[in-house]
Amino acid sequence: MAVLLGGTAVTVLVATIGARAQETNETEKQDRVTQLERVVITTGKAGAGNGTGDPVDVPASVGKVDKTTLEKLGRENLDDVLRSVPGTFTRENPQQPGIAVNIRGFEGSGRVNSMIDGVRQSFRFTGHEAGGFTYVDPNFLTEIDVERGAVSTAGGGGLAGSVNFRTIGVEDIVRDGQEYGLLGRASWGSNGVGFSEMLAGGVKRDAVGLAAAISKRDSNDFRNGDGDTVPYTGQDLVSGLLKADFGFGEDHRLSLGGIFYQNDFTANSYEQQVKNRTATANYRYDPTGNDLIHLKVNGYFNDIQMEYLKGLSPFASAAGRKINDRGVGFDVSNTSLMDFGEIAVKSENGVEYFTDKVTSINGGVNPANAHSRTGAVFSQNTFTYGMFELVGALRYDFYNLNGTADAGPRAGGAYTVDQSKGALNPKVTLAVKPVDWFQPYVTYSQSMRAPTVQETMVGGDHPGGTSASFLPNPDLKPESQKGWEVGVNVKRDGLLTADDSLRVKASYYNMKVEDFIAARFNPQFFMFEYVNVPGESRQSGIELAATYDLGMAFGGIAYTHTDTKLPSQQPGLGALSYLPDDIVALTLGGRFLEQKLEIGTRVNYVSNGVTNVGNANDATFTPINVKTPSYTTVDLFTNYKVNENVDVAFKVTNLFDKQYTPALSTIGSGQGRTFYLSTQFQF
Repeated sequence: MAVLLGGTAVTVLVATIGARAQETNETEKQDRVTQLERVVITTGKAGAGNGTGDPVDVPASVGKVDKTTLEKLGRENLDDVLRSVPGTFTRENPQQPGIAVNIRGFEGSGRVNSMIDGVRQSFRFTGHEAGGFTYVDPNFLTEIDVERGAVSTAGGGGLAGSVNFRTIGVEDIVRDGQEYGLLGRASWGSNGVGFSEMLAGGVKRDAVGLAAAISKRDSNDFRNGDGDTVPYTGQDLVSGLLKADFGFGEDHRLSLGGIFYQNDFTANSYEQQVKNRTATANYRYDPTGNDLIHLKVNGYFNDIQMEYLKGLSPFASAAGRKINDRGVGFDVSNTSLMDFGEIAVKSENGVEYFTDKVTSINGGVNPANAHSRTGAVFSQNTFTYGMFELVGALRYDFYNLNGTADAGPRAGGAYTVDQSKGALNPKVTLAVKPVDWFQPYVTYSQSMRAPTVQETMVGGDHPGGTSASFLPNPDLKPESQKGWEVGVNVKRDGLLTADDSLRVKASYYNMKVEDFIAARFNPQFFMFEYVNVPGESRQSGIELAATYDLGMAFGGIAYTHTDTKLPSQQPGLGALSYLPDDIVALTLGGRFLEQKLEIGTRVNYVSNGVTNVGNANDATFTPINVKTPSYTTVDLFTNYKVNENVDVAFKVTNLFDKQYTPALSTIGSGQGRTFYLSTQFQF
């Protein structure tokens, strides 16, 4: 699902599966390769090119926030950016700079596979918080790719979808036809936002490209709509980036990348520091004139460390805590293009594997030493015949967890975990295109989410001397999902005028989850633990994106409706992920001065939702939920293109200074009226 904001497409994860092709000469075959090539999931890896394509060409719930939309909505708050995509939300904590993506009401603990340049972000910790965060510098982002529902190829393994934060590369800095390039961003915001700067340089000669960038951001505590300061909402972020591309003849290409992130902030009653280091190596082999070989080999390394530097209380016992997650992974796939008479076939086959080791010092209830391994073998085949398109995929997911956990003396002491399981997950899509502007489709899919080391090996006493204790559960089963999706794509140009365009993506989904994992109270040991909830947990919803662009004016609406039957969550071991019933983002605007000046407004409506306030009974610790109020905020934005090299933007968020608490907010209230001034230049 996607939305056009400010006339700019929130484009898609994959390019169009080409129409039936019968060409036989080599030139026409190469054209068909370009048409059929999967764009974003591979190009999201370091060193690859920008994604292209139109979301309404794809019979799936996919979307993209491109760099122009990032500028409009503001890089300062990625939560707001992601909440503009239908079916996509976030767990929001203004003290926490990490991003916890929610897709269709599922978040944390690997339910959504979150990636940076295709690199899995598996860092998690146990607390009154989301089940996992992704730490990325917004100044380095060039697009965010979202795929909702089961993912059958590389990047799968989550229950509800995936999100990939793609960072700038050589092609984003050095323009076509130039050998050198310079890209810069600078912004200032009121209400504690402060200054943010990024400078990137690149060189591209013959078959070699090099790029480097550095970024800095300083912010302070902001005020809410009542004028009250929300404490500990500032951060001190420094990031660096290196990318390199090497071409070997016409057929081979190697891309290398490295990102270095360090952020100092205060959350969970402690001054903290997070370091995130990501390295990628991606190889492509596309032999000229060979439709059967389009080989992609991606390897990556990720190292995240969180350290509690100082407690806000003199009785803080977790000062000095260090949690480290070090992951290594790879994926290998090949795409073949074939014709069988009038049937065009695209076959993508591959394998992916990821392993990460979690260690902690003074880690509280987090595992001191644990190891997780996940992987898959997959095959996805697309058959195109006339107006019909059939996509069939099989993905075998497997995992292994091993390590130790402390349950305390009354629950048996130390636990040893060594668990391995696997499952075969199919996905089938049938799409029909009776006319070139209209495409309905239906999809059936299955997916699996392995339990995390935190869920299986949590153990020990609550820090601070409270009576709460936590019990590991080495017998946790993986979550499994079976679901249907029915959707329609509308793509119509020249509807009322010669140059206007209409884009509509709408879908209904229904998911059934078995063995849903949630935190519960264990009366036998009088301790808390993660368990598999008996029976089926259901989730269904409607997602809509409709846009109309007239050139001199534009408008778009993104709408999400969710009907949730998911189990509640025991406070303290994670947080609720229920989406509000209805979420609407409406954008209207116009273009002036030969379309150099763009002025618009964005209205955000969030209906009543649900939050967790504690336990209904002190003896059974039954979790209870209460309704949260609805709210509406209004933003204004304007962008002016000074020339082909310089853009200037001005924005006001929460125009009417409304006091509200964002849905799925861990702590604090929403930011009050804030002014932003930014510029981007490229030479």
